[in-house]
Amino acid sequence: MRALLVRYGLAMTSVVLVAFLVPLGLLARSLAAERALGAARQDAQSVAMFAGVVADDPVRLQAALLAVNHDRRRTTVFTPDGQVLGADADRDQAVELAALGRALTSTVPGGVAVLLPVGGSDGVTVVRTFVPTSELTAGVGRAWAVLAGVGVILLAATALAGDRIAARLSRSVRDLAKVAERLGSGDLSARVVPSGPPEVASVGVVLNGLGDRVGDLLADERELMADLSHRMRTPITALRLDVDLLADPVERARMAEHVDGLVTAVDTVIHTAREHGRRGPQRCDAAAVVRDRARFWAVLARDQARALRVDVPDRPVPVPVAEGELGAALDVLVDNVFRHTPAGTALALQVAVGPGGVSVAVADAGPGLASTVLTERGRSGSGSTGLGLDVARRTAERAGGSLQVGTGLQGRGARFALVVPAALTEP
Repeated sequence: MRALLVRYGLAMTSVVLVAFLVPLGLLARSLAAERALGAARQDAQSVAMFAGVVADDPVRLQAALLAVNHDRRRTTVFTPDGQVLGADADRDQAVELAALGRALTSTVPGGVAVLLPVGGSDGVTVVRTFVPTSELTAGVGRAWAVLAGVGVILLAATALAGDRIAARLSRSVRDLAKVAERLGSGDLSARVVPSGPPEVASVGVVLNGLGDRVGDLLADERELMADLSHRMRTPITALRLDVDLLADPVERARMAEHVDGLVTAVDTVIHTAREHGRRGPQRCDAAAVVRDRARFWAVLARDQARALRVDVPDRPVPVPVAEGELGAALDVLVDNVFRHTPAGTALALQVAVGPGGVSVAVADAGPGLASTVLTERGRSGSGSTGLGLDVARRTAERAGGSLQVGTGLQGRGARFALVVPAALTEP
């Protein structure tokens, strides 16, 4: 932005300089030519005073010619009887035209000739003064150099002043961008000191107000979630006690399962509502997290005669996800296997590193997915809310990845994989 503003300033100054300095340069050239031609006419007129009486007083004419002739301008007198006095010159068509009584200026090789006719008793005498091109342009180069110097100075001053102004403006915009980035990443304490032009400063004031407003809203939300959690625990506990009093064991087990599902759904809703993205860089070793959760679920897997396989690399696999978040997402996926597949169904926990990133997957050899509704937000296709899978999906998306669904073990079943970028450094 800073360089762009400076370039804009230089472009505008260049247009102004061209509009003013070029006409001034052309005017300087025109004035130099007029000055030289004026001096030539003066020389010709001083000689013409004696040219009409050349036969009566040739000495005074020669003296006048010697006075005006020098290295630059050269004056010649063409008499009616064909004599050529003064500087050597040819009697060309311009001289013949002037001999008819017409004063004129003629362009000749190497410069310009000023011709002045003088009538006398013997005929018309022509006085010719030659002005070389070097005199016609005398001082023009120096004038252009001065104008170019002025242009360079103005451009340098514009660049310096524009850089100072642009630096102040860009500094204010950079401060706004940094604070906006911090707010976007979850640092709600970030504030900017309004500076710069009034328009930019007003954006800083609005951004600070936005940070305050978002902070207030989140504080109210946390209080609401805490109150909601507290309020719902009591009726759920009472409902669980009522279920335990049911005489029919089948009905009691069915109702207890529904109560457990309700508890899980409430916990998931509260957890999801409280999660607002990462507060800073998070990293963990995906291989270590998978091995740890595999040990936890191995007990239930043995109880249900499920074969549990763990496929993880021997080396650390860093991923940009907090250890708790990755473990919670993995628990959701494993819990889905235990809930939606028959006892004895094999499952596997896998970690793989590929070109697309790191894949942390849970695969099973169950009946598979009846439809794609299980992958849709808030739907499971089996009577539950589907929010568990949404928690796993949000975990992957916050890390810049995605939740992918495919075929499970032995060509059947389902496979849910959190595919996230590999962390640059190990945790």
